[in-house]
Amino acid sequence: MRQTRRTALSRSDLALWHAFTADIVPLFGHSRPEAPQGDPAPEAIAPAPVPKAAPVAPQRAVAPELRIGEQPGGLDHKRWRKLRRGDAPSERTLDLHGRRVNDAHAALRAFLHDASLDGVRTVTVITGKGPQPDGGILKRELPHWLNAADLRPLVLGAAHPHPTNTGAVNILLRRRHRAR
Repeated sequence: MRQTRRTALSRSDLALWHAFTADIVPLFGHSRPEAPQGDPAPEAIAPAPVPKAAPVAPQRAVAPELRIGEQPGGLDHKRWRKLRRGDAPSERTLDLHGRRVNDAHAALRAFLHDASLDGVRTVTVITGKGPQPDGGILKRELPHWLNAADLRPLVLGAAHPHPTNTGAVNILLRRRHRAR
């Protein structure tokens, strides 16, 4: 281990140290060191330079919350009308009816990721209406699942194919842009 050489304190530092330790009682058998004589002139201390903040990387815009049945921004009216009326042909269908919540969520995530990777644009997810007046648990959870961080970037819009058919949802997926 390398030892460093001690440097003597300046008079102002020594005076400051004695002022700081004035209220401290020395250990038994030890005496207080002598304070420096005279009042030293304070040395000019330059203020420490303020470090510059690290540049903040711009964050990607967060997509607004997806609501089933509401036209999202960035989607033309003709395409939205076809999706909402059920006139857009569904390229794939996932039937979640009768599944448990955890199984249905995992199946939906895998289904949408696979469909997006394959370049599919329109899919249908069948949740079933459910026995309760508000609908089943899958029907209630689907909007939350579509707004999850891993699925929201994939989904452009969602709508029921017919006003009376609330047990199914047509989902329009975003186009995948190929790397150039």
